[in-house]
Amino acid sequence: MKFKEVKVFEPSVHTDYRGDLWTIWNSMASSVPFNHDKVSTSRKHVLRGIHGDYKSTKLVTCLHGELYFVVVDNRKDSDTYLQWDHMILDDRAKKSVLLPPGFGNAFFVLSDNSVFFYKWAYEGSYPDVQDQFTLKWNDERLSINWPIEEPILQPRDK
Repeated sequence: MKFKEVKVFEPSVHTDYRGDLWTIWNSMASSVPFNHDKVSTSRKHVLRGIHGDYKSTKLVTCLHGELYFVVVDNRKDSDTYLQWDHMILDDRAKKSVLLPPGFGNAFFVLSDNSVFFYKWAYEGSYPDVQDQFTLKWNDERLSINWPIEEPILQPRDK
């Protein structure tokens, strides 16, 4: 990831004949006070985002499927303002991404379906839609190279 503030974690995975076991987050390894978890399920060709806020830290990972995952810096005072980067998140590599406040994220589902996990840390009330920013998925200022021209979108993302 090009942003030094965004951290990518690759877990240690134990695999045997039953399947896999890995840790997404260990509170002993960090002082981030997570207080809210969410799960999003989506089908192929769905694009979710670009959403973010200025008060929460998010840890995200793909529990099932394969995603084209995008991060956008929306901090107006940053040297990387409106720059973006991407990576593939999937259930094979099991990587997690820690996003600080001011970064938006989005994903496009490459597999038949996906399960995306969000772990949130914030003070006060949950930063729901009214407290979040939304950048248009095909905003010309960003010029994101999405792997599709007509994704499935919710009205907020159009």
